[in-house]
Amino acid sequence: MPVHPPIKIAPSILAADFADFGAECRAIEAQGADWVHVDVMDGHFVPNLTFGPAMCAAIRPHIKGVMDVHLMIAPVDPYIEAFAAAGADIITAHLEAGPHIHRTLQAIRGVGCKAGVALNPGTGIEAVAHLLDMIDLICVMTVNPGFGGQKFIHSQVDKTRALRAMIGDRPIHIEIDGGVTVETAPLVAAAGADVLVAGSAVFKGGSAREPAAYGDNIRAIRAAAEAAR
Repeated sequence: MPVHPPIKIAPSILAADFADFGAECRAIEAQGADWVHVDVMDGHFVPNLTFGPAMCAAIRPHIKGVMDVHLMIAPVDPYIEAFAAAGADIITAHLEAGPHIHRTLQAIRGVGCKAGVALNPGTGIEAVAHLLDMIDLICVMTVNPGFGGQKFIHSQVDKTRALRAMIGDRPIHIEIDGGVTVETAPLVAAAGADVLVAGSAVFKGGSAREPAAYGDNIRAIRAAAEAAR
């Protein structure tokens, strides 16, 4: 991965039409999405309940590119094989979800997936300093996990910048999840992020049957981010 990899836009299907996920996945990819981001929540680690492996398996045939599965669950380890079998390309676990994140990352890589670790807004970057050689992605939460549509937490921009300096030339993506819009995308892109998860900012104004707005939104976020680098 180059030092400044191209910006990737990963729409979160949490903001899509739940009754038509297959069509929504096809639509966002056709309109320029790089990855499809799946927010898995358990009602325990975070105060919301969303999807499981069966849903991931159901949408996998509708996704040509990367299925980016973000596990906001605890415990994580018992479910890694199921999400891998469901077709996840990347599995991201929260550092705060269990006591043995090193073991969790080993397990994710052991099933053939790329391994990600997510950091809540209150968690410092020092916690991943000794994990960098087994991480493919670090997800910086710019809202508290659990719900879409929250306001962007600006203190996480400095965290992103410090994280990029810590990573150096390692081929690790920095993903931003929460409150990504045309206004906030430039802030995190300038700080070193290269994967932007966006929910309502992508899906607003469109539908699976009339997806042109999705493309407009994706292009606007990408252009704003690229211009800030």
